[in-house]
Amino acid sequence: MRQAVMVEPGTIEFREIDKPAIADDEVLIEVKRIGVCGSDIHVYHGVHPYTSYPIVQGHEVSGVVAETGSGVDDLSIGDTVTFMPQVVDDVCYQCRHGSYHICDSLKVMGFQTGGAAAEYFPIAADKVLKVADSVSLDEAAMVEPVSVAVHALRRGGEVKGKKVLVLGSGTIGNLVGQVANAFGASAVINTDISDYKLEKARTCGLEFGVNTAKEDLADALLRVFGPDGADLTLECVGAQQTIDQAIEHARKGTTIVVVGVFGEKPRVDLGLVQDRELNLAGTLMYQQADYETAIELVESGELQLAEMITHRFDFSDYLAAYHAIENSDGRYMKVMIELT
Repeated sequence: MRQAVMVEPGTIEFREIDKPAIADDEVLIEVKRIGVCGSDIHVYHGVHPYTSYPIVQGHEVSGVVAETGSGVDDLSIGDTVTFMPQVVDDVCYQCRHGSYHICDSLKVMGFQTGGAAAEYFPIAADKVLKVADSVSLDEAAMVEPVSVAVHALRRGGEVKGKKVLVLGSGTIGNLVGQVANAFGASAVINTDISDYKLEKARTCGLEFGVNTAKEDLADALLRVFGPDGADLTLECVGAQQTIDQAIEHARKGTTIVVVGVFGEKPRVDLGLVQDRELNLAGTLMYQQADYETAIELVESGELQLAEMITHRFDFSDYLAAYHAIENSDGRYMKVMIELT
């Protein structure tokens, strides 16, 4: 079978390897879709701080169960599935107290251990989740980033009836906004400096988009949310400008969830955080409950995921996906690799 290996930044080689055998507690997934995310792009550019080469990428994945181990009884051949790409040690304090997603020894498939960029992928059955036949392979591959949004919003507390400010309208910011709506937010504002991404957000049902390069954010908050402002803020960019906006515009006593991944250490005005009794909450990945909720949202049809897929590439053109992203001038959302 074919396997795509990033042997060094910017270089992918295809290798012919044997089809994997599986253990009794594993399943073999015939991989169908692989989503490219921002962290994958960091690996492509050689700037991901926790990835070495060679590496097999692929953590936003959907596929079909091709084989099941003798000890697996809750999955069947032919099931459409996705999987959780975390590898944890099960012995550290976090794992022993239910927070395995922040395990002391956390590894993520496609970054610190091998991912699913291959025709077949063996994986422990307890990491695999079935999705309904009504869900497309594209949608199933997007369960992983939807789970990121679900977990991030849960870090901010109850969303129903709240006014939610989402800074950034890339894939994660878009999904955070959509999930906030699905969770019953009374209103959601998505910001960006790209009209293209804001138009994508509107296409996905996010009514209030603000280009902060053209409109003052304080004015937009007053216009949409009224004088009380946002009840919850989520920073989904990972940039100095947006964390500054989050702190400057958060109402006293509210929570800011930091979702974006920062390439450079930002300067944070802790004086304002202290004076306004703001809560800064980090968020990392997800737990199985978040995945299950994400699947429920996808199966319900409440999320507009097809609108977010802007580019498609055959598995054999894997590297072309990165070239397209580089040459897109930011006019892309979710890039999907297809295996038939």
